[in-house]
Amino acid sequence: MIIDSIEHVMLPTESQVAQLDEASVDQAVLFTTTPHPERAAAATLKDIESEMTVLYKILGATMDVATRSSQMVGIIEEMRRAMDAYPDRFPAAFGPVPLGLDQPHTHEWVERHVLTNGFVGLGEFTPGDDEQMRDIEIVATVSEECGRLPLWVHTFTPVTRRGIRTLGDIAKRHPHVPIIFGHGGGYSWMDTVAIVHDHKNAWFDLSAVFSPLSARVAMNEVPERCLFGTDAPYGDPVLSRALPIPSQRPCLARMYSDFSRYKHLRRAI
Repeated sequence: MIIDSIEHVMLPTESQVAQLDEASVDQAVLFTTTPHPERAAAATLKDIESEMTVLYKILGATMDVATRSSQMVGIIEEMRRAMDAYPDRFPAAFGPVPLGLDQPHTHEWVERHVLTNGFVGLGEFTPGDDEQMRDIEIVATVSEECGRLPLWVHTFTPVTRRGIRTLGDIAKRHPHVPIIFGHGGGYSWMDTVAIVHDHKNAWFDLSAVFSPLSARVAMNEVPERCLFGTDAPYGDPVLSRALPIPSQRPCLARMYSDFSRYKHLRRAI
């Protein structure tokens, strides 16, 4: 079975399922999204600019916490509809959590918007700079309180080597919380491979990596903690299948084993 460990919600959902079929991918772990570049009339700068502008605002962390939190409530509902429509293709999802909340409010958010929906992890987190990566510490602490849910953290631009090392230190202080280094650390992929090698709770995401070389090195060094992913619609599942795919089911089963008890809680907020 081939499992895509990160796909964002794409509209219409029928098209996303058709794309899975074309790539011979059996299932995908869903993540929310605010922009929808797949809705552009064509893959041209003019058609895609408005959607990508929204993405860059998110990556740059230019929205205040209240605005971003309000957005997240809506896109969580969008993701739930996709899961309800195709439960066999989208059996699991990660729930977004705003960065910048204190620990009690982060815990409250996770209880209400993640656990209640039966989501299996937290993320995608998109720190706007290396300093904001420190906010992941609160989320890791809340994860420990809520069943050790895995964290999926964007580690490409604008995050640099310093931010990735900060995340490595957080992984060290929270050894029982799985932390996925999304996009394999981008330009700093060698640092990321070293961190994943040294910390058994760290995972290397293969989606949107800096180069095929970084993927090959990661799969040589830490094959048991590499996760095949496409980051669709930003990545292409068909093209991504050209990469050698690590054995996925044991990895995902181990990562999510503690959270099966929440699946029956998936219901409307």
